[in-house]
Amino acid sequence: MSELLTTLLSILAALGLAAACGFRVFVPLFVVSLAQRAGLLGLSEGFAWIGSTPALICFGVATALEIAAYYVPVFDNLLDTIATPAAIVAGIVVSAAVMTDIDPWLKWTLATIAGGSLAAAVQIPMVAARGVSTSTTVGLANPAVSTGELVAASTFSGLAIFWPLLVPVAALAAVVFFYRRLRRRVPLPA
Repeated sequence: MSELLTTLLSILAALGLAAACGFRVFVPLFVVSLAQRAGLLGLSEGFAWIGSTPALICFGVATALEIAAYYVPVFDNLLDTIATPAAIVAGIVVSAAVMTDIDPWLKWTLATIAGGSLAAAVQIPMVAARGVSTSTTVGLANPAVSTGELVAASTFSGLAIFWPLLVPVAALAAVVFFYRRLRRRVPLPA
């Protein structure tokens, strides 16, 4: 039973981190690198490099640059163009990295299908939200969107590492929140 619970927790952590990649590409990778260095997280075979000093520095710099870039008008929309495929790749990599003690075939299948798809499922609406924000407020509300994405990426990354059982709860809460916000703006047909 303990092995099954460990496997389930690593899958939930992988999904939470993949979702976080949809909000910000490098925040989850930086958090995983920090957690591995602090001994809070084990990584799958072949992924120890994520916790190395060069990787930690690279992920830290990339995270800082990504955060800053999303606060630059116009550049934030251009960044979304490359962020979508990058988020999918990051979702796959981070998912595979944290799924420990799982058959490699199953790990890569889950990482590719669930991790990559989940990162895309989060990233694509965020791109749309920034587009709506840009077109309706001439970009003035984009910093608020960027801040929300950063908070979500950080929250999902932290939950995935420290409380992976809360990942599905947080995901459901986010879906309900955004559904209610959307429903207020767009009346549903009767």
